[in-house]
Amino acid sequence: MEITGLPARDLRMLDPQLSYPSTILGRDRAVVVNLEHVKAIVTAAEVLVRDPGNPRLRPFLQELRARLALPDAPTTNPATDDIELGGDRGNVPMPGSAKIQPFEFKVLEVCLEHTCKCMESETLALEKEAYPALDKLTSKVSTLNLEHVRQIKSRLVELTGRVQKVRDDIEQLVDDDTDMFEMYLTRKLAFQGLNEPSGKVDSNKHASPDHEDEKEEEGSGDDIESSHGSSAFVKPDVEELEMLLEAYFVQFDGTLNKLCHLRDYVDDTEDYINMMLDEKQNQLLQMGVMLTTATVVITAGIVVVSLFGMNIHIELTLDPETPEMARIKNRKFWETTWATVAGCAAIYILAIYAGKKSKYLQ
Repeated sequence: MEITGLPARDLRMLDPQLSYPSTILGRDRAVVVNLEHVKAIVTAAEVLVRDPGNPRLRPFLQELRARLALPDAPTTNPATDDIELGGDRGNVPMPGSAKIQPFEFKVLEVCLEHTCKCMESETLALEKEAYPALDKLTSKVSTLNLEHVRQIKSRLVELTGRVQKVRDDIEQLVDDDTDMFEMYLTRKLAFQGLNEPSGKVDSNKHASPDHEDEKEEEGSGDDIESSHGSSAFVKPDVEELEMLLEAYFVQFDGTLNKLCHLRDYVDDTEDYINMMLDEKQNQLLQMGVMLTTATVVITAGIVVVSLFGMNIHIELTLDPETPEMARIKNRKFWETTWATVAGCAAIYILAIYAGKKSKYLQ
């Protein structure tokens, strides 16, 4: 806090035990970068990286050293377990000199590039796993395939939220010139050194007491004019930072588009699965209607059988007295049986025909 001038609430975002979303904050003397696992404090001359022993930060630190062209090994602060990477403290371009990318922009670019690569690699890995799993689910709907797709969808939603947050932060920075102005640490440091006078002459010593009140009244106006002049003088052109942020905004937006396409494919697969399940359900309902109709028809045949099975003395139930009567009885039995079966079949066919004609059945 003494070195960077950051308040405690900004440093709290770098606490690994607290969960804070990705963000980039520009302050008076430092920039706080919290992008996924990259947590750093960037000043005009050095960068403090949190948790340098993290294996996921190894490619980031290697790229940072290469980009800054550091010949020596970085120093580690044993009190905070932070790594300190220092730049060329004398490389502060004066106004009107050749364009040199400021130190803080170099570090910010490495942070954005590393985060973009990590999210892009996660997106590609998710795509390689998701598309075959979704195609497999469309060919065979099973509990195992559904559980696999559910896990993929959860990872997709989580990754989409992270990419969306970084993209929105960059978009917010690009839309706000004030926030981008706060991130010009090297330029602010140079203007501070330029505006500091080499010596001050106390004009009040040579002024008469009669003119003291008049000078005090004129002092407020002079301060306002000087403040306006200095503010107009130090107002920077934020085009350099804007172009840098827009370049990575496009990359994060492309990654987000890939995730949105994958999300659309998941939604389309879910719709297709639901249509398949609805079709199966319709087939089961039709089968149930046909079985119910068959049951009703068979019940009608059972009624006929029950009528003939009642204990009533009719000619068919009497014992035949002659062989001729036995043959007649046997013939009438089969005629009645086949007539009952034919009648039940006819009723069933008529019921199915009526259902298809009314489009209740296919």
